Amino acid sequence: MSKPDDKSGPRDPYFLRLQAALTEAGIASPTLVIDKARLDANIDTLMGHLPAGMAYRIVAKSLPSLDLIAHVRQRSGSDRLMTFNQPMLTALSKAMPEADQLLGKPLPVVAARNYFASLSSEDAPAAARVQWLIDTPDRLRQYRELAAATGQTLRVNLELDVGLHRGGLEAGDTLKTLLETLRDAPEFNFSGFMGYEPHLAALPEAMGWRDRAKSGAWRRYGEALAQAAQVLGAEAVSGLVRNAAGSPTYRYYQDTEVANEISAGSCLVKPTHFDTPLLEPHQPASFIATPVIKSLAQTRLPGLEFAADGQRAWDPNTSRTVFIYGGNWLAEPVDPPGLSYNKTFGRSSNQEMLTGGHNLAIAPDEFVFLRPHQSEAVFLQFGDIAVYEDGHITQRWPVFEASA
Repeated sequence: MSKPDDKSGPRDPYFLRLQAALTEAGIASPTLVIDKARLDANIDTLMGHLPAGMAYRIVAKSLPSLDLIAHVRQRSGSDRLMTFNQPMLTALSKAMPEADQLLGKPLPVVAARNYFASLSSEDAPAAARVQWLIDTPDRLRQYRELAAATGQTLRVNLELDVGLHRGGLEAGDTLKTLLETLRDAPEFNFSGFMGYEPHLAALPEAMGWRDRAKSGAWRRYGEALAQAAQVLGAEAVSGLVRNAAGSPTYRYYQDTEVANEISAGSCLVKPTHFDTPLLEPHQPASFIATPVIKSLAQTRLPGLEFAADGQRAWDPNTSRTVFIYGGNWLAEPVDPPGLSYNKTFGRSSNQEMLTGGHNLAIAPDEFVFLRPHQSEAVFLQFGDIAVYEDGHITQRWPVFEASA
């Protein structure tokens, strides 16, 4: 094993400008920052890749802020949302009643009942724009009972298993029975299908594995569409929502032969889990900024002081230490360069220890910047999002309340 190189060095001018904006704004606690210019560039990149006729659905869980979603809606021109829990569904129905909301996962029928109970009479028209995701005959039966009890006519979207194998339907007798029920039951309006396939991006390209899986996913989707045409008629199927994709796979869709809308959200802020070749045109647009509490010229580990000299001699990246405000987030430090978590000291949610090389230069009250691994849970941990624009923090965008 070769001796590690010192990865520390001068700070990136971009992060120094971001630090100056945070200081100017009087921010002194862990904060989630979105670079608005990069966000806008990512929205434009996504929209520019969509083929003619392909609609875009905004994934709300990946952009968990009403103001953030409103900005994406305005710039993309989309009024389609994908929603994932009842509190989010209620909040979006109240704030954006004109939007079309497709559930991104099947909700227990009790959650659907709670949603209807949460709406005032003024909010009620928004409920007619919700597509409830159904994955089994039992769930369809439960939702039919709910429709009868509430006097609602429910729009139903059927979840397809196109290869992810996380549940859902495939062409066959069960799908045929559900389609016939949706055709005949006055409590329902059939709105379309959703077929999610994030596994494609994770499969190796070697020996054609990914291409075969992609062809298989589209074949499964096509078989479901063909069965729907047999039950409902070709004209009815032509008007259905055919939802697919997510951030890791949206660029696979070069036409509307299978899907006529794609869903994405994470690629607009690009956490580290989305650093993939397919998403290379997108820029990181979200960062955790947290103040340095202590900056130490030498790393010392409790109870292992005797080993410090040898550790530093072998790995210069353990030479210096900073303790930050908070920590233990799903995130990776990116500035100052060369910082890493100390495996011996362990993680901390109070004062996380980060170590770096001989050239690490950062003082208390300056900021360490980290990139989140994902957005949907991490964004909810910091209160209002700080919006960075033209060298300043110009807005604060409240986030959703944490919910499953």
